[in-house]
Amino acid sequence: YFTTLPLFFFFFFFFFFFFFFFFFFFLKFSSSTVQCKYSAEILEKTGLCSQITFGRYVRQGRKLGVDPKLFIQDLQFNKVPVRVYQPKATSDGRRRGIIFFHGGGWVFGSLVCRYISRESESVVVSVQYRLAPEHKYPAAYEDCLNATIHFMKNIEHYGVDPANVIVCGDSAGGNLAAAVSQTLAGGSDLPKLRAQILIYPGLQALDFNLPSYHQNRGVPLLFRERAAFFALQYLNGHAMHMQEVLEGSHIPPDMRLKYRKWVSPDNIPEKFKVRGVKPLRPTDFIAEVFEKVKRLCEPNLCPLLVEDAIVQQLPESFILTCEYDVLRDDGLLYKKRLEDNGVRVTWYHLEDGFHGIISLYDYCGFSFPAGKRGLDSVVNFLKSL
Repeated sequence: YFTTLPLFFFFFFFFFFFFFFFFFFFLKFSSSTVQCKYSAEILEKTGLCSQITFGRYVRQGRKLGVDPKLFIQDLQFNKVPVRVYQPKATSDGRRRGIIFFHGGGWVFGSLVCRYISRESESVVVSVQYRLAPEHKYPAAYEDCLNATIHFMKNIEHYGVDPANVIVCGDSAGGNLAAAVSQTLAGGSDLPKLRAQILIYPGLQALDFNLPSYHQNRGVPLLFRERAAFFALQYLNGHAMHMQEVLEGSHIPPDMRLKYRKWVSPDNIPEKFKVRGVKPLRPTDFIAEVFEKVKRLCEPNLCPLLVEDAIVQQLPESFILTCEYDVLRDDGLLYKKRLEDNGVRVTWYHLEDGFHGIISLYDYCGFSFPAGKRGLDSVVNFLKSL
């Protein structure tokens, strides 16, 4: 018995490490979102690691070399880690400054902003905010706000024009950019932001049954269920009551009626409903669920629900949406709210785009043409300011 025990352990550890090698090395470079999704589920069910840990490993897989055109440094802004990108080329005057909040459903992260900094000749500050579920709402929002305030108070150190500062973000980062912009517009002694750039932002958790949520419910990189999953992870650190939230049982009838003027399929142009959408009636309200998730309706988490008095003070805006994205209608609804309140909006819609397409630009040497067009639309907007 004792002579066979070492052999048993040898084979056990051999297959154990082979399993890890397969999932954490081979799948790291897999381009299949569905494959990675199911691999993550297997890892979580076997107890090896959580889906979020696996997802972070996959998304942060790129190793980038030195960019000869940029000076890049990692700093702390009011105890918040940031990465600052500054063009090395000389400038005739002060540059524009961009504060960038990365996407990833508040649970993943990336600090890659080279393209925007290089092509727009801007100073870019990428904020490495605290991630959920380890850090629940409002940790990410507070980090983004504090880093922004610190940058704007010390802007002269970076050669940035204080009248030309933009907040920008993609996906969950677009949510954070919108929330920070609203906070600063609502009363601040800092210079007014020049613009906000929202790239396929998630802006509400009131209604996961808008047309785009059903039209694109199974389209990578963001499935309908995952949109609710990430919102709940950010709010509570877990995804309990996800099904009730998806069905709309978490919103009281009076609150639903109040926000219907802002969050409704009626506010979405008809051309975005042609792919076939059957309106669904919300299920019965469940008070116990509302008590657990009621902060989902706070404007700092759901910027689409902020009052008109704040919207009217917002800076010029750029919104990018993708046709094959569950969050498409969030962007369309916010575009309408901004325009209805007199805010100038530049809107760019990728007819052949899907959620996350810009973050895949030049990923392991591969790019989608639509992702390049989307990035260039952002750069062109920046140059127009």
